[in-house]
Amino acid sequence: MPQGEDWLTTDEIAKDLKVNVKTVRNWIHSGELVALDVGGEYRISRSDYNNFIQRRKTDKGKKQQFKSPFNS
Repeated sequence: MPQGEDWLTTDEIAKDLKVNVKTVRNWIHSGELVALDVGGEYRISRSDYNNFIQRRKTDKGKKQQFKSPFNS
């Protein structure tokens, strides 16, 4: 594995997000989460994990103003 990068396992990510490890593997298989395949096991760089988290964040508290095309 490349040096100088902090690497996480699928188990560590699953525990951090409180999801099943299969969910993490599904994210990897779908391409949502970038991972390095190391002999059948996956390693995820801390920076790729942080990017994944940022992409999946939602801001439900911030409501967008919807303008109906039917109102003038």
